[in-house]
Amino acid sequence: MKHVTTKRLPPIPAVCLLPVQPLLKRIVKRIILDHPTIFDRLGPYKQCSYVIDAGRLPFLLLLRPDPLNPRLRALTRGPAHPCDARITGSCAQLARMADGCGDGDALFFSRDIHITGNLDAVVCLRNAIDDLDGSIMDSIWGMLRGPGKLLGQPARRRYHRRAATWA
Repeated sequence: MKHVTTKRLPPIPAVCLLPVQPLLKRIVKRIILDHPTIFDRLGPYKQCSYVIDAGRLPFLLLLRPDPLNPRLRALTRGPAHPCDARITGSCAQLARMADGCGDGDALFFSRDIHITGNLDAVVCLRNAIDDLDGSIMDSIWGMLRGPGKLLGQPARRRYHRRAATWA
């Protein structure tokens, strides 16, 4: 049974994304502290930029895993943002992949996620995430300490349960 997408939240103005940027900067720094070997598998794609369109979110994410200047930023929806690759999928499916439990190949071939641009760069990014000890989501929820653990477990149960109903 395929998941039926619901309406996306309306796009928000760029000025409204300003408070989100420091949090995203902290997230990328935390991931690098927890997983310093993530760059090893990226090879020539360390300088690539990836736009991540997580379903119903009112903004996009721009990831640039440059070891010298890693960036994760929120972008407005609207005009096309230049990037090497674009990954589009539901929040739950993308979170499962970041958690190391989503099968990227299966999601791609079932068209639950869509990739445009440099497919090799996306495969290298996915392999780098798959090879991690632990998960990116552990790093994200863990940086929030007590509240993160309280929020993280129900969120994980929800996206694991939701993904199981889509299979």
